[in-house]
Amino acid sequence: MTRPEQAESATLGEAWLAVRSALRSADLETADLDARMLVSRLAGVEPHQLVTAGETPLTQPVRDRLNKALQDRLCGKPVHRILGAREFYGLMLGLSPSTLEPRPDTETLIEAVLPVIRETVAAKGRCSIADLGIGTGAIGLALVAECPNASCLGIDISEEAVETALKNAQALGLEERYTAIQGDWLSGIERRFDLIVSNPPYIPTKDLASLSREVIDHDPMLALDGGADGLDAYRIIAAQAEARLEEKGHLALEIGIGQSQSVTALFAARGFDRLDVFADLGGVDRVLLFKLRATRKTAEQGI
Repeated sequence: MTRPEQAESATLGEAWLAVRSALRSADLETADLDARMLVSRLAGVEPHQLVTAGETPLTQPVRDRLNKALQDRLCGKPVHRILGAREFYGLMLGLSPSTLEPRPDTETLIEAVLPVIRETVAAKGRCSIADLGIGTGAIGLALVAECPNASCLGIDISEEAVETALKNAQALGLEERYTAIQGDWLSGIERRFDLIVSNPPYIPTKDLASLSREVIDHDPMLALDGGADGLDAYRIIAAQAEARLEEKGHLALEIGIGQSQSVTALFAARGFDRLDVFADLGGVDRVLLFKLRATRKTAEQGI
């Protein structure tokens, strides 16, 4: 293995080249990108300054951080775990061991529901959102950041995840419209919402072993394991969501590869009509958008 002492460099530019060389020698596919992110972030500069300010002397604290980061990366720790944060939909979000790294695929969900939120705000003046299984709070925070008249309640079974999401909300100045609590999906929740969103665990248990070591060793199992067929969480949400939505409310879910029809069937049986399917950047069906059928009010009134 390449020794981390290769990051013992006098200047910013030398450190960048040394780290890049070490990661390339380890045959990392993302060596160049990883080196640029690690050196620029840990040195507190913009990526372009690795070239334009390459003669900047390195301080010993920065050199020490780079050596530790290089060692961690060579041992398989993901870059964003090393940095402790990851960008999602323009927001920088802190990570913790109990939170899944938010991925670009999940931004598909944001794009899918922003029109729904804006239409709801236009009609009602506000939009209330529930985000289930929040992790870093990425989905809910992105939505309230984009829509000033929206508010979100995040729910996660992990106390540490809730703490992480609340810290992210405070760091982003969104704490007045975003809150989070520890809970088991929608169990015990009495409120109704205009929109429910979730990126639940959807990987079948038997497929977990095929995940990359960067995922299986560093992302929390609670956020990955979807049960025998990957649909355990969807069954729970389908059973609970109808009672927690406002009339004609919407629900949007991230799904795994090949799960579109099975998840659609689960929610159709619970009174939801699928409005649309959204593909991610790779062309994979990634998000399902549902609308609650306008039948509850009629039933409640005995009509």
